[in-house]
Amino acid sequence: MTDNSRMSDFLHSMEPDRDELLSELRDYAGDNNVPIIRRETESLIRVLLMLKKPSSILEIGAAIGYSSIAMAKASGADITTIENYEKRIPLARDNIMRSGLGDRIRLLPEEAGTVLKRFREEKRHFDMVFLDAAKAQYIVWLPDILELMGPGALLVADNVLQEQTVLESRYTVSRRERTTHERMREFLYAVKHHDRLESCILNVGDGVSLSVMTAEDRAETEEYEQ
Repeated sequence: MTDNSRMSDFLHSMEPDRDELLSELRDYAGDNNVPIIRRETESLIRVLLMLKKPSSILEIGAAIGYSSIAMAKASGADITTIENYEKRIPLARDNIMRSGLGDRIRLLPEEAGTVLKRFREEKRHFDMVFLDAAKAQYIVWLPDILELMGPGALLVADNVLQEQTVLESRYTVSRRERTTHERMREFLYAVKHHDRLESCILNVGDGVSLSVMTAEDRAETEEYEQ
């Protein structure tokens, strides 16, 4: 067992079982190979929610509804969550209704890119965006996502380290994974170098990037200060 695995096991052992339904859904996800947020990532998001206190959250990638339920339980936010995998949509909808939070969680069974463009045209804005869907699409969706974020809005992207393979050469990953590998590197570079984002990349879970939309162009601010 690697040191990283031992550390993950140790950190997981420290996590309390906060909720009967969430524990049930986590067990279901483990038994059925459904990707949901890792325990340490969930803890990070809970803390961020307490600090940020968002009133509106956009989640891209509902899966079975676990993270939207967890975020709703940890905050008073209204949550819009998107999922286009047909087999998971009925389960996600059922789990959200079982949680008793159906009045605050709106599930859109559509393709994320279509929804993002529609929201952009409608000039919708969210206090927080949680990105946890097809990893190769992060960089594709980023321009539309940023248009939905006003100053102070938070973008949280999960699984950005790709089981640590993101640091490797593209030739060391399988051919079918190369597009995702390259696009994730592009995404991380983009959020770290965007003139209106202040971003950090954390080695938590499978990697989490946090980006805050600034009130003004950083490049212009730095030039002015000089």
